[in-house]
Amino acid sequence: MGGARPESGGAAGAESGVEGRGGSGGRGGTVPRGEWLADWADGRLGLYGLARANMRKAFPDHPSFLLGEICLYSFVVLILTGVYLTLFFEPSMAEVVYDGSYEPLNGVLMTRAFESTLDISFDVRGGLLIRQIHHWAALVFVTGMLVHMMRVFFTGAYRKPREINWLFGWTLLFLGIITGLTGYSLPDDMLSGTGVRFAQGAILSIPIVGTYLSFFLFGGEFPGHDIISRFFPIHVLLLPGIMLGLVAAHLILIVHHKHTQYPGPGKKRESVVGMPFLPVYLAKAGGFFFLVFGVLTLMGGIAQINPVWAFGPYRPDLVTTGAQPDWYLGFSEGLIRVMPGWEINLWGHTLVLGVFIPFSLFPLILLAIGVHPFVEAWITGDRREHHLLDRPRNAPVRTALGAAWLTLYAVLLIGGGNDIVATHLHLSINSITWFVRIAFFVAPVLAFYVTKRVCLALQHRDRDKVLHGRETGTITRLPHGEFIEVHEPLPRAELYALTQHEQPQPYEIGPPADAGGVRRRVRVSQRVRARLARGMFGPDTQVPKPTPEEYAEQRAARAGHGEGAAEVVGERGSGGS
Repeated sequence: MGGARPESGGAAGAESGVEGRGGSGGRGGTVPRGEWLADWADGRLGLYGLARANMRKAFPDHPSFLLGEICLYSFVVLILTGVYLTLFFEPSMAEVVYDGSYEPLNGVLMTRAFESTLDISFDVRGGLLIRQIHHWAALVFVTGMLVHMMRVFFTGAYRKPREINWLFGWTLLFLGIITGLTGYSLPDDMLSGTGVRFAQGAILSIPIVGTYLSFFLFGGEFPGHDIISRFFPIHVLLLPGIMLGLVAAHLILIVHHKHTQYPGPGKKRESVVGMPFLPVYLAKAGGFFFLVFGVLTLMGGIAQINPVWAFGPYRPDLVTTGAQPDWYLGFSEGLIRVMPGWEINLWGHTLVLGVFIPFSLFPLILLAIGVHPFVEAWITGDRREHHLLDRPRNAPVRTALGAAWLTLYAVLLIGGGNDIVATHLHLSINSITWFVRIAFFVAPVLAFYVTKRVCLALQHRDRDKVLHGRETGTITRLPHGEFIEVHEPLPRAELYALTQHEQPQPYEIGPPADAGGVRRRVRVSQRVRARLARGMFGPDTQVPKPTPEEYAEQRAARAGHGEGAAEVVGERGSGGS
């Protein structure tokens, strides 16, 4: 009954366990069925070695890392609720006369897609709850990805070796927006139909091929008869399949590269300080999943979203009043709403610049976000691996660029809802439009300047805190009558956190001539790189860190002013910079 597991390891030990399944184990005992199954699987899949290498993997314990988990768990909720909705939704544009539970629409002509959406909402048990959970999960998913990417951007977590992972996350964000647009359009209600009409107008603005693309997508003149049946497999199979593969690749690279971590004692490029994956992190992650699922369920149960019955079925000759897309598409709509209606005619073709320019700007702005890690690596020339995160204040230009982009997003979001803002705040829609047009150019620049100055001020504050210590609020009187405030020296751990960051020097082209007096050839790319490097790491972008000599000098000065006795309290925890 007490048969022991064979002592030999690896595949040999596994095979020994397999042979003993009929009765005798490695030393003649009976191998329990569970142990035999584990040995059998390990001998063919290598699960034991894989588990031993990864189950004790350390994960840093910081609240900001939960943003990525929110994205992952909301994506899982999207898959689960989407499978349920797929069982009852009919992606057909065949026209029927409604005769269902929602009496205000009885006798109204509508598509089968809209009718099945009403059936899900009113006749399928739990259908409305699942619909609203699905919609809220989509919003949380895109929001979580955007906030997570901003955390990665502001802390510099996208640097080598994680540039590919940044591209995976960026692609997930882009696909999430497109998936949201296709899913938002499936019910074929008045609101979603207006959004599809908006997208069709943007496609028509593409020079020369716009009309052909529109006819191909809609199967003829708008709205056609195929758009819902074409959006359905894209939304249900194609895009989720690609995103599922990207999520898996994203997680694999996180495990392969090790998790980034904030600087602190014991946290180095070679090691990660945190909780082991099993059992601590796995238990916390499992609990957090149910917490996210519970919050989404609560939102789906008490917060109404996308009430398609209030909008009615889509009709091409009507437009809903106050039609607003989901927030992640407000950026693109704001670009088009505030753009002047410019048109030019060339060789018999009308180029609608008022739509084409903003329609082109949207992917270009997203493209700039995607290639930023590679541009920054080219500017810095840094080829090292980075596993420690930056404090945003220590990278003022990068932080200011992120703040400028967020400001631009907020401004265009106002432009995308200019009619709603006008009616709720009792303002002129023309005034709001002109405000957005001016703020499009002014607000990001202002946000960049203010954020950069705030980061430099925080760097000055950190420098003073290192040199002078923390203010205690205690006022003491010196023997000669002078009153001073007692400063408490910082603990060694805090001194390290405030002074461990690097301050790279900007790239320099060098002298115009070499040692032999021959004029050096300087390429345009070198000049551009040098200018960008001065802008990112020049003297006006960083406050010099205090040196050990300055720290020792300040301690001696404090001791000379009579603060030595006050420093005795914190002496054991203090250290040099």
